[in-house]
Amino acid sequence: MMLTLSIATFRERWQLFTGAIITVMLGVAIVQSSLLIVASAGRYGEAIAVLGLALGVSVFLAIFVVSATFAFTIAQRRRDLALLRLIGGSRGQLRRLLLAEALLLGIVGTVLGVPAGQIVLSLQTALLTHLGFLPDSFAAAWHGWVLWVSSGIGIGVAEAGVLAASRRAARVRPLEALRETGAAGKVMTAARWLVGALLTVVALILMTIATAVDNPNGAIPLSINATVALALGLSALSPVVVPVLGRLIGSLAGRTTVGGLARANLRDGVRRSSSTAAPLLVLVALLIGLAGTFGSLSAGAHHRLAADLRGDLVAAGPVTPGTPGVAAASTEYALTIRVTTVTHYGGDTDTETDDVEALAVDPAAYQQAHRLPLLAGSYADLHGLTVAAAGGHLGASVPIRVGGRDLTARVVAVLPPTLNGGPQYLLPQDIVPPAALGPARAIVRLEPGAESAAVARTLPQPVLTLDDWIAHTDSAQDSLNAGVMKVVLGMATIYAAIGVINAVVIGTGERRREFAVARLTGYSRGQVVASALLESAIVTVTGLLLGLLGALATLIGISGVAGTLVAPWGIVWLTIPSAFLAVGATSVWTTLAATRLAPIALAGARE
Repeated sequence: MMLTLSIATFRERWQLFTGAIITVMLGVAIVQSSLLIVASAGRYGEAIAVLGLALGVSVFLAIFVVSATFAFTIAQRRRDLALLRLIGGSRGQLRRLLLAEALLLGIVGTVLGVPAGQIVLSLQTALLTHLGFLPDSFAAAWHGWVLWVSSGIGIGVAEAGVLAASRRAARVRPLEALRETGAAGKVMTAARWLVGALLTVVALILMTIATAVDNPNGAIPLSINATVALALGLSALSPVVVPVLGRLIGSLAGRTTVGGLARANLRDGVRRSSSTAAPLLVLVALLIGLAGTFGSLSAGAHHRLAADLRGDLVAAGPVTPGTPGVAAASTEYALTIRVTTVTHYGGDTDTETDDVEALAVDPAAYQQAHRLPLLAGSYADLHGLTVAAAGGHLGASVPIRVGGRDLTARVVAVLPPTLNGGPQYLLPQDIVPPAALGPARAIVRLEPGAESAAVARTLPQPVLTLDDWIAHTDSAQDSLNAGVMKVVLGMATIYAAIGVINAVVIGTGERRREFAVARLTGYSRGQVVASALLESAIVTVTGLLLGLLGALATLIGISGVAGTLVAPWGIVWLTIPSAFLAVGATSVWTTLAATRLAPIALAGARE
C-alpha cells in the first residue's frame, strides 16, 4: 500500500525529487570511484588522504542536500499528507510512506550512480594524476565489494535524509496542516531551536579549543568541525535569521513597487527563503573555511621556516667542511622511514604502521643551522639508535624500518609540530645505510666578507639564496594545497549548487497561483519576475553573510596553531558573483516558466 502510494507520488511530483536523485547519484558515483582508487593506491598516501577528505565531505553534503530537499518537499505537500491522515492514515503509515519514497529515491539514484561511477573514476584518476598525487601509469582495479558499499551508502543517504522530516510531518495534526495553523504553520519548532542553539554552542567550544592546540593535526579537524557545526546551527536557525537580514537588506530597495513585493514575499515565504539560503550558507562556510585553513597554514609555515633557518645559501647536495668561504654547513638527507606506533587505550593496544618523511643529519651541524627550540630533550643526545620526533614523547621507544633494516630507536628530542608537511623525524646519519639516503640539501652560512656568488659556484648545483629556497618550498606546498582544494571544494560546489538550484526550482514551481494573483492585482509579468529576482538576490546576500560567519569558526580556530590568519579573498570574490549568477539565473528562468500562462487560468489552481 505505502509502496504503491510512493510510486504514484514519484510519477506525479517527479520534479520535486530530481535534485535529491541527482545528489544521491553523484554521491554513489563519488563513493564508488574513491573506494576503487583507494583500494588500488596502497602506497600513494597523499591520494588516499585527499580522497578520504573528499569522501567525508561528499557523504555529509549528500545527506544535508537530501534532508533539506525532503523537508522542503514535505512542507510543500502538507495538504496531501493531511488528507491521508483525514481518511484514516496513521502517523506510522505516514512515516512509512515517506521512508518508502526515500527508498525509491535511493534506488533510482543508486541505479544511475553505479554507471556514472565509471565516468567519475576516469575523471578522478585523470585529476589526481594531473595534480601529481598518482603516477601516469595508475589504473584502479575493480573490486566487487565496492558496488555493495556504494549502493548501501546511496540508499542509506536517502533514508537518513528523510528521517527528521518524516518525524515532524507525522506529528502534525491533519486539520492544522489543512489550515496552515498550529504545528504546520510553524517553521521554527522547539526541536529546531534546541538543535540550532546547541550546534552553535558546540561550534564556539570547538573553536576555542582549536585556538589553544599547538599541533595542526588536532587544530585542523577541530576548526573544520567547528565550521560544520556552526553552519548547521545557522541553517537550523535560518528561518529566524534570514527574514531579519532579508528585511534589513530589502530596505535598500526603497519603496518601489518591485521592492515592496519582494519584501512581502520574503516575509510570507520564510521556509522557502531559508531552504534556498541553507545550502549556500554551508557551501560558503566550507569553501572559505577550508581555503582559509590552507592559506593560514601556508603563511604560518613560511614564517616558521624563515624563523627557523640560519644561513645564506641552500645547495642541492652535500657540502663538506672546510669549503672556501663557508663558515658552517648542515647537510640534510631526505628519506622515507616506516614507523610503527603503539597506543594503549585502557586494556586495548592499537598498532599503526605508516611511511613518514625524515631527515638524516649531523646533529651538531643541524643545530647550528636551525634556531627553533626543541620542546624537550637535546640534540647532543642524537647519536646511535636515537631519533628526534615531532610530537613524540621523550624516552619512548619507536620501532622503525630504515633501508630494509628493522630498528628500535629511543626518542631523545621532541621537535615542534610541523605546519604544511615536512619531516616528522630526525635520524643520526650514521645509522642510515648509504643506499637509503635520498636527495641532499645543505644549509650554508658564509664566512664574513665572502662573496655569495663566488662561493655558490663552488657548491653542488643548483644553489639558491635562503629566501629564494623558502619561496620555492612554499610554492611547492601551495601547489599541493591547491590540488586538494580542486578535488574537495570543486565537489562541494557541485553539491551546494544542486541544493540551491533545487530549492529555487521547487519553491518557484509551487508559486504559480501566487504569481497569478499578483498579476491580477495589477503587477505586470516583468514586475513579478523582477521581484522574484530581487528576492533571490536578498536571500543570496543573506546566505553569503551567514556562510562567511560560519567560516570564521575555522579561520579563528586555525589561527592559533598557524600563528596568523589569512582570509582567502580570491575565493571570496569568485564565490560572490558565482552565487548571484546561479541563484539569479535559476530564479528568472523558473519565474518566467511559472508565469507563462495567463494569470486567470492559474489563479484558482491548486498550489
